[in-house]
Amino acid sequence: MKNSSIALPRLSGHESFSCRYAWLPKIVQELDIAQGSNRNLFKNSNLAMIRLGMGKNMVRSAKFWAEVSGIIAPTAENDGHQLTQFGTRLLGHEGHDPYLERQETLWLLHWKISTNQPPVFYWDQMLNFWHRQEFSLGEMLPILKRELPSSFKSSDRTLSDGFKVFLRTYVPTRGKKGEVLEDNLDCPLVEIDFIRTSGQRLDEHTGKQELLYSFNYEDKSEISDTLFAYCLNDYWANSAHTGDTLAFNFISSGKNSPGQIFKLPEQAVRARLEQLSQATDGAIDFMESNTVQQVTRIAQLDEETVLDNIYID
Repeated sequence: MKNSSIALPRLSGHESFSCRYAWLPKIVQELDIAQGSNRNLFKNSNLAMIRLGMGKNMVRSAKFWAEVSGIIAPTAENDGHQLTQFGTRLLGHEGHDPYLERQETLWLLHWKISTNQPPVFYWDQMLNFWHRQEFSLGEMLPILKRELPSSFKSSDRTLSDGFKVFLRTYVPTRGKKGEVLEDNLDCPLVEIDFIRTSGQRLDEHTGKQELLYSFNYEDKSEISDTLFAYCLNDYWANSAHTGDTLAFNFISSGKNSPGQIFKLPEQAVRARLEQLSQATDGAIDFMESNTVQQVTRIAQLDEETVLDNIYID
């Protein structure tokens, strides 16, 4: 692992809450085009608490998740927030999935959070620079502490709380039998089965048993060829690769690449690339020979059209 970006990562803002099911739909409803006057929603914490039905810390957390998932962005005048085109087309009142009911939507949100700029520290480190399948909290904390930019001052408790937010985003909580608490309400991304509990082991620092987690490195059928094409196009547009060709290894294992962010095996990446021309109506094609494995951009891809095509049954 290493410090990953010139831009300082986002270490805080989630207020130790993972994103909840209702948060993004509520925010979208408040900031929808039809209610443009609410652009200053997050400038007035009391208004936001009333409109969103949340406490102050949860409002801050909900704003954080809406920003890093690409659903909202500051206005051009920087006098408030507005829905992005992505947020409107995905979760707006005429959007494809306003209530987060489809797996494709959850994978798209995972993609946006994981590739957000500036990067979210725990996502950036775990998805781009941790290359083993298994990990534990005790194992990761000293590594994360080492990888913090030198300008950041963070306690072990803060790092632990932040890493637990990363885990709770993907791993279902398990309260006491029959117990239903606000802290046990899961994030919608637990449904994509991205991280699993895989056992226990002894923490060499504390001498106590701790949970062991593992990334799901299997193929993921919910990531359709079209969804993969959308994310590949997004990766290409936001990377340093400015030409009209892109090598297979960048797509499979480059920083913020679809293969890396989705934890897909190489054969699963290749299978989707083989369908790329069909998924993009010929705009991007994959060439594979004994000497070359690369995609070629033949025409610019219309991002909104590809996003719409993800939801065509």
